[in-house]
Order: sequence, then C-alpha cells, then structure tokens
Amino acid sequence: MKKYTVIVVLAPGIFILSGCGGASSTQSSSTPVSTQPTTSSTEQPVPVSSGAQITGSDIPDTQAFVTYVSSQGKYQLEVPEGWAQSASATDVNFVSNLDGLQVALTSAATQPTASSVRTNQAVTLQQTGRAVQDIKVQDVQLNGGPAVLISYTSNSEPNAVTGKQVRLENNLYLFYKNGKLATLILSAPVGADNRDQWLRIANSFKWV
Repeated sequence: MKKYTVIVVLAPGIFILSGCGGASSTQSSSTPVSTQPTTSSTEQPVPVSSGAQITGSDIPDTQAFVTYVSSQGKYQLEVPEGWAQSASATDVNFVSNLDGLQVALTSAATQPTASSVRTNQAVTLQQTGRAVQDIKVQDVQLNGGPAVLISYTSNSEPNAVTGKQVRLENNLYLFYKNGKLATLILSAPVGADNRDQWLRIANSFKWV
C-alpha cells in the first residue's frame, strides 16, 4: 500500500503525519473511536481552567464570513471576516485572539479513511503534538463531499511574552481529490461555543 504524508500546520509549529491512505449537518459513516488519552512525552496538559478564563474566544453569532479562494491550491472556503491572515503558496492561516483556522495542502496517493488515520496519524499526533489527548476519528459527509474528522485537545503554543499556554479544542478535517490532500484545522480554547461556526466553515470547503 502506498504512503502519503499529511502536513498539519499549527502555527507556529508543524506536525507531519504520515500513514497509509486506504452542512447542513455532519453525517458520520462510522462510529467514532477514541484512542487512549496519552500525552506527548515532552509536555503536560494545561489545566482547562486557565483556558476557560480567557474571554472573547467564541466566534460571535453575528460574525460575518467571506469566501477565501486559493488560486494556487484550487480550493475555497468561508472564513470569518476581519481575522488576521497569512499565506504561503497553497497554505493559509487565519487567527483572532486564541481562535485559529488553517489550511495546508500536500500530496496523497489515495483517499484517507477513518480506519487508516486511526491506525497511523492518530499515534503520530499524540507523539509529536503539545500534550494531545481525547482523540476521536470518524468518516464524515460534508457539503463538499466525504472527509475524515479528527477531534482532539492540545496545549496552545506558549505566549511569546509570558510563556503561558491554554488548553485548546481542535477539529482537523482531511479532504482529498485527485492526489491532493487538504488539511483544515479549527482551534479554540476548551469551552468555546463554536460548533455551528466550525461546521459552517467545514461545510463550505470545496475544490475549484
């Protein structure tokens, strides 16, 4: 079976995950399976209370969205208007306070599935991430087609001034088409109520 590499950008860090490829509302085509809540060997989880004390972490219901189109990456999706943007080639990153939205493109030989991701990427994510826990992997059906959803918690990057971190919730989506793999990551402090907005963003992703 051929190998593919998934690059997951968690600004300013980068995870490289490698393994075998095999909405209206999100429909799961398989039962989510949690891995054991192990953590990376170099870092311990930040207490959730330190993240819950951060204000302004929810995406407001009144938040306006605009369509971002990557002419080089041949994809588009809706993003919150006014968020700070940085892009490099086919990849893009949007940030507002502790909320993050990132897309990275890589090559893949075959379509990833929840089974292949659960066997390979989830383990690497735990080993290389910032105190990654609570990993769940499932196949989902979005407006743009099938995708794999990996949800997990992790520590944020340390603050450049204070060195402090907060505990984050993350939804990572894998989209595949014709040898291209798009990784979309949505992040916010644990306890932020962004489910509807995250689902809107994920459902808006499509290849163009």
